[in-house]
Amino acid sequence: MPKNIPPQHQERQPGIEEEMVPKPVYDNDDPGLGRLKGKVAIITGGDSGIGRAVAVQFAKEGADVAVAYLDEKLDAEETAEAMRKYGKEALLIAADVSLEGECKLIVEQTISRFGKIDIVVNNAAVQYEQKSVEDISAEQLEHTFKVNIFAHFHLCKYALPHLGPGSVIINTASITAYRGNPSLIDYSSTKGAIVAFTRSLSQAVADRGIRVNAVAPGPVWTPLIPASFDEEKVARFGKDTKMKRPAQPVEIAPCYVFLASKESAFITGQVLHPNGGTVVNT
Repeated sequence: MPKNIPPQHQERQPGIEEEMVPKPVYDNDDPGLGRLKGKVAIITGGDSGIGRAVAVQFAKEGADVAVAYLDEKLDAEETAEAMRKYGKEALLIAADVSLEGECKLIVEQTISRFGKIDIVVNNAAVQYEQKSVEDISAEQLEHTFKVNIFAHFHLCKYALPHLGPGSVIINTASITAYRGNPSLIDYSSTKGAIVAFTRSLSQAVADRGIRVNAVAPGPVWTPLIPASFDEEKVARFGKDTKMKRPAQPVEIAPCYVFLASKESAFITGQVLHPNGGTVVNT
């Protein structure tokens, strides 16, 4: 996997995967084992980064996938093309998950296309670096919470009536939920909320046979990074891990496959920590 990231920056949020150097690695040569055959999944932020890798690995394992994305159409189409390699046609849904009505739309379009939902992956997120909490505007704070945690509530609210026993909800948290980050205070706060949401919802739906878990990655080379940080910080990204590099999305996706499959049938309310060797208190 690439160890060195050249200096780069993107002016828009969320970023564009097509413009990143090197391109994030989202697939490998490992064969699919049919672990998700016949399943239907929704993945928000599925156009790029971790979401793309999860979508491709789900397709490889036999799942049909609805990929929700904001406006990164070219990235979403590349995800769909990668899924076709495994005989799966993605349902691409352009939607702003910060809006409750669009979360409802994602569920409705998925049901209309596939007739059911088995897996929900709440993955879409934004982050905006600020030097001080005094620099975080009310608008930024509200938007970050709407995208990063309100969307989890809304998507689950509309998906749950369609989820039966054996269904799974997987939320993307972050190492920042445990370690904090002084320049990403609002983002880190939402990730902490996701951990609490995961644990609480898992208890609320356990008697319905629905499992709820989360993944809390460390530094991962995704479009959020060049879109969030300056060139110098991007070039140092991931160097403070035990492995001296950021993860590639394909290295995080197996956590989602495991949590979505029968292999994790006795796991709920838990958080997996693919973070390159950092020990965190859970």
